[in-house]
Amino acid sequence: MAALQTFLFTSESVNEGHPDKLADQISDAVLDACLEQDPTSKVACETCTKTNMVMVFGEITTKAKVDYEAIVRQTCREVGFISDDVGLDCDKCKVLMHIEEQSPDIGQSVHGMDTKSLEELGAGDQGHMFGYATDENPELMPLTHVLATQIGFKLTEVRKNGVCPWLRPDGKTQVTVEYKRDPECPGALLPQRVHTILISTQHSPDVTNDKIRADLMEHVIKPVVPAKYMDDKTIFHLNPSGRFVIGGPHGDAGLTGRKIIIDTYGGWGAHGGGAFSGKDPTKVDRSAAYLCRQVAKSIVAAGLARRCLFQVSYAIGVSEPLSVYVDTYGTGKKDDGEILEIVKKAFDFRPGLIAKNLDLRRGGNKRYQKTAAYGHFGRDDPDFTWEKVVKLDV
Repeated sequence: MAALQTFLFTSESVNEGHPDKLADQISDAVLDACLEQDPTSKVACETCTKTNMVMVFGEITTKAKVDYEAIVRQTCREVGFISDDVGLDCDKCKVLMHIEEQSPDIGQSVHGMDTKSLEELGAGDQGHMFGYATDENPELMPLTHVLATQIGFKLTEVRKNGVCPWLRPDGKTQVTVEYKRDPECPGALLPQRVHTILISTQHSPDVTNDKIRADLMEHVIKPVVPAKYMDDKTIFHLNPSGRFVIGGPHGDAGLTGRKIIIDTYGGWGAHGGGAFSGKDPTKVDRSAAYLCRQVAKSIVAAGLARRCLFQVSYAIGVSEPLSVYVDTYGTGKKDDGEILEIVKKAFDFRPGLIAKNLDLRRGGNKRYQKTAAYGHFGRDDPDFTWEKVVKLDV
């Protein structure tokens, strides 16, 4: 059966004030603090939040001296949760801690009580991870995901700089793009136009719906979405529910790791199911997914393919991957088998060397906290080392 030659595809995103994203940022702020003092920290930090409460729990083994409560309150403050009126008061909310050390069974299997060499370090768990890249824009990321994420980022920017003072921290975005398959290379995708833009943003109780819609068009959508993609048929749903005053943890419970598609490729490619935030580099859910992105991006950047999906899989305690796989959707300049051999010569998939080569044991300076909102991939930031293209021997 022939594939659709023209089709619609949708990606969504959420702001840093969404309760799930708040949880991700707190977990990664804890990770940053641990790695900054002790790069060998073993961190599996989860966060949940609801009205007037944040709980941090999980397994952390570290020599670092960390004031976890202070980290929670400061992260909430930076996002904008400074009073009950906006969904959480960073200074008055309950902060609950339930942290234990990593299981010694996992420790001896994965780390060998820290006596193993980098080459010998095993994966922190089993699992399969994916990376994706596409040539449809300069970021080598799906346009739907890029636009949904950038609109969300712009919402936060105009809230914090006072351009739209009625905005509050919580919010969600969604973008639908009409795509066409390249007639000369059907596996490659050509964005044609933005079909629909959806924004649902928390706001102060005194602003009118007309003001919300006018400001979102003028100060958020127009500065972000290239004019070439919008036309008189583009549909806009701006706060379609009517009112969105109650938000943040007051409006909805938040939990680390519930936005894994937003964190990656907006539904394109594939996902192994593992979340990122709050995990140190021994957790291949995170570190190997970062490397897979670098692999896929390097393949597309080298002109070996116009679109690429890359997978790797692991067993707990085993350093060498169980499998590696590449799919260029029929867009490859070489066959996929040849491309896979090129990749194997250029990259090392052992967890200890992933952490070393991507400098993943370096925390502090919000290195990981930055990843926890607005996507882990496609961003121009020197801390996002996995976005650096590796030159392949083509």
